[in-house]
Amino acid sequence: MSDRSFSFTDPKPSNDNRSFSFTGNDPADVDQQLQAIADMAHEILRMVADVRRQIGN
Repeated sequence: MSDRSFSFTDPKPSNDNRSFSFTGNDPADVDQQLQAIADMAHEILRMVADVRRQIGN
């Protein structure tokens, strides 16, 4: 098994520089976590679009 890792750092560093990272021994576990993050991001974008529609009406 090979280690897999994922990390994200704000491309515009500031004093409040937030980063996210995780590493796992099981690539399937890392892929599952990345998919969960992607699913949450899609849901957030859908909700933002709903709010914008409501504001526009």
